[in-house]
Amino acid sequence: MSHSEEKNTSFWLPLFVLVTGAFAAIFNSSTINVAIPKLMTIFGVSSDEIQWVLTGYMLTSAVVIPITGYLGDRFGNKRVFIYSLAIFTLGSVLSSFSWSNNSLIAFRVLQALGGGMIMPISMAIIYRIVPMNMIGLALGVWGMAAVMGPAIGPTLGGYIIDHFNWRLLFLINIPVGILGIILSILTLEETPLRTDTKFDFWGFVTSAAGCFALLLALSQGNKEGWTSFYIVMLFIFSFFTLLLFVLIELNSADPMLDLRLFKNKTFTLSVAIGGLINIGLFGGVFLMPIFTQNLMGLTPYEAGLLLLPASLVIGVMLPISGALFDKFGAKAIGVIGVTIAGLGTLKLHYLSVDTSFHDIIMIMVIRSIGIGLAMMPISTAGMNVVAKHLVGRASSLSNVIRQIFASFGIAILTAVMQNRQIFHYASLSEGVSDASLVAPLTIKQLQGLLGSPDTAIGVLAGLAQKQSLINAIDDSFLICGIFVISAVPLIFFLQDVRKSKTAASKAS
Repeated sequence: MSHSEEKNTSFWLPLFVLVTGAFAAIFNSSTINVAIPKLMTIFGVSSDEIQWVLTGYMLTSAVVIPITGYLGDRFGNKRVFIYSLAIFTLGSVLSSFSWSNNSLIAFRVLQALGGGMIMPISMAIIYRIVPMNMIGLALGVWGMAAVMGPAIGPTLGGYIIDHFNWRLLFLINIPVGILGIILSILTLEETPLRTDTKFDFWGFVTSAAGCFALLLALSQGNKEGWTSFYIVMLFIFSFFTLLLFVLIELNSADPMLDLRLFKNKTFTLSVAIGGLINIGLFGGVFLMPIFTQNLMGLTPYEAGLLLLPASLVIGVMLPISGALFDKFGAKAIGVIGVTIAGLGTLKLHYLSVDTSFHDIIMIMVIRSIGIGLAMMPISTAGMNVVAKHLVGRASSLSNVIRQIFASFGIAILTAVMQNRQIFHYASLSEGVSDASLVAPLTIKQLQGLLGSPDTAIGVLAGLAQKQSLINAIDDSFLICGIFVISAVPLIFFLQDVRKSKTAASKAS
């Protein structure tokens, strides 16, 4: 076997280890979502209090992701990956022993300290161990973890909640975490250390505070009101803090997040396109459970089974799209994939409670083919133009921006859904007013069945409320589809960097 062939085959076992760690972190987040109603009952808390089990994890991840690149450079990517996996596993153990809502939130924050670093640090390791001519395929296989977690998580989580103790949601992470730590020690090689790099303290403080405030505002805006003093002050604080962060980073010789990477057009476009695709992906993850559970009456487990095929399709498509990228580049595959994803999302604009399970599955599968086809080539095209010694920083920067895009997308879609539901309910209510020719006859017929005019009017109001939510979700999918389609023109400006060995030097 030649040296190049040996190098091509030797990275598969380490890649499997990285996939295992990434899967554990993302899988856990998706299983907890379906447990929220159960945890509210167990701990006797309100929805506002229990939401911090999710929000605390998200905000902590946003704080630690920017520092991941520095830690990898300073202490070695292997060491940081092992420690992050160990902290995540420890957080899982402690979460399983939680005795109150506050203790669970605290242990979830600890869990996020490790879980938030796993994805960016594992991507940085992949660029160190995989030959450039196979990077698309490798990132496609690794990217399966990012999709298979949300695919299996709600279904398995719903089954555990229905049939077992909620603590099992955290206990199942422990064997995966321990196995990942052992295999990491045995199979991963340490990356070169940069002992001369300095910790960018003020860059870390301003980025952590700015991202924390921005994501908190986006996650709480719909509940508190977008014009409330609390949310407006969070936005103002995040704007000026992040502005200060930009000024600090651009004037730092050794910045924590190298914003100069945005000088490279391909990297910037890749992050922007990936963010728009993320809005489409997380928009579906957010809106479809509401539709299937609140309107179609499915349990979390049944809803998970309904949406499982589409998520599995993305997982299958990622390594395929990665291999296609290695052969054809990002432009053609990206345009085809994003177009399919956008049109599939727009098709969801016509959903109704009469839509069959078969039609929902088919639309979601077609949409997933497009997302799976486009996601990895777009990301890989951007990372391939980054100098090798900056890959860790670029991975952290890319992950932060995409998390902000995802949070922004969910916030926008939530606002659209709520506002359009009010609009549609007002429109439908006009149809059952005294001026309507049909409404009095309908109320009279319902009164004959139900025996009371108040009951009849209540039934009509309930039907109007349900239909207004259907229309609002349809409108939200329309906005979601527009976000995705808007990424298509940007793809034509991407540089083709499949196997270029000089492209990376342009970013250094």
